Amino acid sequence: METRTALVTGAAQGLGRQFAIALAARGYRVAGLDLVPQPETAARILDYVELVGDVGDETQIGEGLERVIDRFGTLHVVVNNAGVHPAKPFEETTVEDWRRVMRVNLDAPFLVTRAALPYLKAAGWGRVVNIVSTAVFTAPPTMVPYVASKTGLIGFTRALATALGPYGITVNAIAPGPVRTATAEHLRARQAVARTLEPTLEPSDLVSTLLYVVDEGSGFLTGQTLTVSGGSACL
Repeated sequence: METRTALVTGAAQGLGRQFAIALAARGYRVAGLDLVPQPETAARILDYVELVGDVGDETQIGEGLERVIDRFGTLHVVVNNAGVHPAKPFEETTVEDWRRVMRVNLDAPFLVTRAALPYLKAAGWGRVVNIVSTAVFTAPPTMVPYVASKTGLIGFTRALATALGPYGITVNAIAPGPVRTATAEHLRARQAVARTLEPTLEPSDLVSTLLYVVDEGSGFLTGQTLTVSGGSACL
């Protein structure tokens, strides 16, 4: 079997870093796309392409993918992990707040997946994994744009799965409960969101689910949202 290649967005820290490292440990060549450099991720992966760019910028995505193909020759897995989750009362949410969340959480997976699709088709096998959140079920009142964006991403997952099935490409979503990342810890310190963002998972708790979804034997798993929350939130 040829060596697989994976692209992970938001790979500089948190879940993205953990996913990139886990895929590399499974034998994947990995590229990480983030707005900032990823030295800690790159230091843990022998064969890594660091792409510094905006996941919401179509031109930067295209240029990054060209670098991946130049280096590795192919692409099999896309993990749309990058996301933002600002918290504030709905009445204080501005149009700019709304658009920023939608751009990163919903537009970016569309742009990245669309740009990657020709390479996935050429490989004849592919996996697209969208990271959503159990917030779509628990609906924290201070995270209206975030919940809306992740709910939209679930719909994107379901529809795209039917569109790409004929090409041997599966599309699934993973919905973690609150994860202990640097960003979550920062938000937890703010009293207004402490109750809704109490971390219960470590990034490593999501690895087995990701590896299951991208496994070659999971070809009939598609269009699904897998909840990983310790039973605290169920669809």
